[in-house]
Amino acid sequence: MTVLEQQGAAAKAASRSLAIAGTGTKNQALCAIADALEQRTAEILSANARDLAAARDAGMRESLLDRLLLNPARISAIAAGVRAVAALPDPIGVTSGMRVLPNGLTVGKKTVPLGVVGIIYEARPNVTVDAAVLCLKAGNAVILRGGKEAYHSSQAMTEIMRAAIAGAGLPADAVSLVQDATRASAQELMQLTDYLDVLIPRGGRALIASVVQNARVPVIETGWGNCHVYVEKTADLAMAARIIQNAKCSRPSVCNAAETLLVDEAVAADFLPMAKRALDEYHCRLRGCEKTRAILGDCVTPATAADWDTEYGDYILAVKVVSGMDEAISHIMTHTSGHSECIVTSNYFAETRFMNEVDAAAVYCNASTRFTDGGEFGLGAEIGISTQKMHARGPMGLEALTSTKFLVYGTGQVR
Repeated sequence: MTVLEQQGAAAKAASRSLAIAGTGTKNQALCAIADALEQRTAEILSANARDLAAARDAGMRESLLDRLLLNPARISAIAAGVRAVAALPDPIGVTSGMRVLPNGLTVGKKTVPLGVVGIIYEARPNVTVDAAVLCLKAGNAVILRGGKEAYHSSQAMTEIMRAAIAGAGLPADAVSLVQDATRASAQELMQLTDYLDVLIPRGGRALIASVVQNARVPVIETGWGNCHVYVEKTADLAMAARIIQNAKCSRPSVCNAAETLLVDEAVAADFLPMAKRALDEYHCRLRGCEKTRAILGDCVTPATAADWDTEYGDYILAVKVVSGMDEAISHIMTHTSGHSECIVTSNYFAETRFMNEVDAAAVYCNASTRFTDGGEFGLGAEIGISTQKMHARGPMGLEALTSTKFLVYGTGQVR
């Protein structure tokens, strides 16, 4: 057996214990994880410093360095997220739909874990903990395969979690980290059909496409984000400026950040200078259509066709002036990644049409796309944001990590 196959076999064995673990035991393990992360913050920061130094030497841009960075406040926030998951209702063992059939059989459903979940993700060390604790609470074992940029951070946190889990009486192999961060390990994980029940990629467009195209195990496709904000002609322009500033600049490296601003031509001359002033506070660069450049001038780089389909992950925003709702919706549905889309409007009929016709995991009216997040939606942490329509869609919390089985009670019936 390969090393990864051995990890898979150990995770499979651990998953059987987790499937029957009580809520109290799982919560005890989660609280132990939260305490240990805070108590061993210095170890995590030391490991993270090694990752950051290597990333800087490799020329990683600042927005991605921010995604990689851990500090005491972020570790405390991660620990708080773990405790929030512990406080959530246990999704396992919930029975529903019990009914008696004409033949006397009693039939219903019960929620059960998925089994062994594989997670492939990029340079986001917080995902190491988020994914592990959500899987644990839902009774699943998890095999984590993080990006090489965050390897030392992920390794430190995984070792801390494994010790805490074992201390709570559950198998340490409930959580494991793939030690090989090369592309070969990712490819092998995608083929681990004897051990993985589902594989979830979390990262950029290229990573997700690779997993969807190459995996032999079932995949839940989480989304890269080409998110739009459309400023409709009746919008409160001051509100719209605040929304686009937040949606683009509060954390541009994440998938719920806005990448394209659409502006109704009726308000473009008034709004675009307001938007630019708000975006200039973060030195955000604009790539705009001809009408945008006619209003704002040569400070705007001419947009190419590729810009409308780009997830920048940086302080760059594509801007297009549109003739109205028809063009705005058409543009969004042509270029959307299906993640999060927003309209800013004061018109009820425009709001209703947009919310009905735009097809995405989250559709907003008068609020930043940055709210598409499991914690913000009351799910605790999230395993990812699904942009597909089978099994789960949108931020994936505990319920998305469960399946069901039928329970059938008889009194000797035969068919």
